[in-house]
Amino acid sequence: MQSLNAKSLQGNRPFTGQRPRSVRGSVSVRAVAAPPKLITKRSEEIFKEAQELLPGGVNSPVRAFRSVGGGPIVFDRVKGAYCYDVDGNKYVDYVGSWGPAIVGHANDEVNEALKAQIEKGTSFGAPCALENVLAKMVIDRVPSVEMVRFVSSGTEACLSVLRLMRAYTGREKVIKFTGCYHGHADSFLVKAGSGVITLGLPDSPGVPKSTAAATLTATYNDLESVKELFAANKGEVAGVILEPVVGNSGFIVPTKEFLQGLRELCTAEGAVLCFDEVMTGFRIAKGCAQEHFGITPDLTTMGKVIGGGLPVGAYGGKKEIMKMVAPAGPMYQAGTLSGNPMAMTAGIKTLEILARPGAYEYLEKITARLIDGIMSAAREHGHEITGGNISGMFGFFFCKGPVHCFEDAMAADTAKFARFHRAMLEEGVYLAPSQFEAGFTSLAHTDEDVDATIAAARRVFARI
Repeated sequence: MQSLNAKSLQGNRPFTGQRPRSVRGSVSVRAVAAPPKLITKRSEEIFKEAQELLPGGVNSPVRAFRSVGGGPIVFDRVKGAYCYDVDGNKYVDYVGSWGPAIVGHANDEVNEALKAQIEKGTSFGAPCALENVLAKMVIDRVPSVEMVRFVSSGTEACLSVLRLMRAYTGREKVIKFTGCYHGHADSFLVKAGSGVITLGLPDSPGVPKSTAAATLTATYNDLESVKELFAANKGEVAGVILEPVVGNSGFIVPTKEFLQGLRELCTAEGAVLCFDEVMTGFRIAKGCAQEHFGITPDLTTMGKVIGGGLPVGAYGGKKEIMKMVAPAGPMYQAGTLSGNPMAMTAGIKTLEILARPGAYEYLEKITARLIDGIMSAAREHGHEITGGNISGMFGFFFCKGPVHCFEDAMAADTAKFARFHRAMLEEGVYLAPSQFEAGFTSLAHTDEDVDATIAAARRVFARI
């Protein structure tokens, strides 16, 4: 019998507002517990060469697979819910380029729009009408955004909003949360999440002590820890920034009371509240996490989904704050590729698809079934596990739980996750190569993909 890794899955059609039709029998379930053989010879050769050319062999640290063992899988192409490596292996992909592929990889509609734009040019370095179109879509959907500035990455959006919070308030200190990751700007690499945790780096060398001193860290889901920082730094805090759903210490959900408390506290203290929605933006709800929870920040950072798979970022908020940004105001920020016509085109088409009836309901249904199935399979075989999802974002930890903050997440069995990750690769399932990263589904994932993934997890849990 063929394993999931033996290219037995059928392709998917783009989401039409209805659940994809089932193709029964398209996946054969292995009847034996022995893992299938995963051939990675070409991936190993390419990565070996890359280590002489790129620091650590990669252009972003978590890709190196340091925390899960084994060499990284080198991709050749992607389509729909699947990725294909240079050795010809096919995987059901739950990374989705770390979130942007919400309508599926290489979506036909997005591709057609990009092809048409290529004929007009790929970079202008000048205003284009597409910027207005995407800006209107963002402003229309996101409660906090009255004006927006496009940039080229989530990191750029977050470092820009940090400067904006300081410029607007005239204060220097910023509160962030342990384990939250907001890109690799100096101020945010203090007790950060994501690859910083994965590599076991407490903080990054090269960050000046003066910069670190201006970054105050609180405990996620602990409002008292934030109140204490405000009290100890009276009149000095420019703002608070957080992931409204943590995705960079693993998947951690806030309480609504925590978010509401932050909103009230920032208002009382004259500080700016910023939601970093680079990961959650347009993924967990049409109006982002702030719509889902009913809490409106002053500023929002965005990325990933609004580029439809192309490099993009954005920050926006109240007009009175955004008018501080040059050339409307004195706070300088610029970028040659900001508002790039290719990224704008992909973002417009992606948001159009997400606006179709049933899109977010489908993401919620299929993702909940996936995470519930994985956790059920783990418990059947005696493994402690906790996790959950909101719409197309999910995560789990190998511990009893619950996990409310970074400190709770650190109790997870990362060695077991590493074994699980490698075994799932052998079964044809590609998960984020870190216990401390959220997972993502797309409109291209089918019931068959989920069934096959749960079946694979059940086999893996029986042998790890």
